[in-house]
Amino acid sequence: MAESENIFLKAKHRTFSGLTEDAEHKWTGPFFFIQAADPQLGLMKAWRDGDCDGGGEEWAEEVELTKQAVEAINQLRPRPRFMVLCGDLVHAMPGTPFREGQEKDLKAALKGTDPSIPLVFVSGNHDLGNTPTPSTVEQYCREWGDDYFSFWVGGVLCLVLNSQLFFDASACPELREAQEAWLEAQLSRASSSSSTEPKPKHILIFQHIPLYLKSPDEEDDYFNLQRTVRQNLLDRFKKAGVKAVFSGHYHRNAGGCHGGLDMVVSSAIGCQLGEDTHGVRVVVVTADNVIHRYYSLEQLRARGLDEDLKKLLQA
Repeated sequence: MAESENIFLKAKHRTFSGLTEDAEHKWTGPFFFIQAADPQLGLMKAWRDGDCDGGGEEWAEEVELTKQAVEAINQLRPRPRFMVLCGDLVHAMPGTPFREGQEKDLKAALKGTDPSIPLVFVSGNHDLGNTPTPSTVEQYCREWGDDYFSFWVGGVLCLVLNSQLFFDASACPELREAQEAWLEAQLSRASSSSSTEPKPKHILIFQHIPLYLKSPDEEDDYFNLQRTVRQNLLDRFKKAGVKAVFSGHYHRNAGGCHGGLDMVVSSAIGCQLGEDTHGVRVVVVTADNVIHRYYSLEQLRARGLDEDLKKLLQA
């Protein structure tokens, strides 16, 4: 895969058959990938200043943290099959000052990623705006690739969703309807016993806003999806056999497992809003399970994968 393809992995027509070739539809044994979230260039300064509505005029800290993440991931042996960034790539909202500079500097920091590790981008609320419009979605797609799409890797079907269309699509209802129709078709095909397409070993979902933080019946919050939307998605995901949903947005680690569906909320590469450290999540996929563990950037750089995870990869 060429370096340019690695950095800006775009899916024409919002879907592509795999990270490399159609062979990705086949299960060939355990593998792992990296889930990261919220580099959000500019938030650390804005948070300290108490002006999170502003774009943050400084973001050198987040650039350095992103470079540290890239360095730690490049050292891993074996290599991860891909790295997914679950939204809020930058802090400046569409059309605000500093946006262009933040996007440029994040791309530059990510260019150090080993070309053998594809990068998958997920849209967040700061990437699209809290109330996205057709224009802000188009802007995002131009810079980072489609806002929702599917891909296969090692026999696993991965669905990347635009969670802002679930949260507030009042300014672009037609885009929400399009994603809904696409998602329903993806879930239906993946779970159909009569489908001629390969049956995925697992189905994984990546989005920015979590379905919930701790419990499916928790109250609505800025950091989760509304209960009616949440329950609808939970029911559909469980019916289709989705194994796990990975998200960010909370800037803290959280989540839970209910009804066999794992909700994984990972803290940030960038600004921390709780007691967690800057880090990323290692996700090991075996024939039967999806095992994940959060690592600080320093832990991952210093020691790599834990031995028990390495053993799972050798099974």
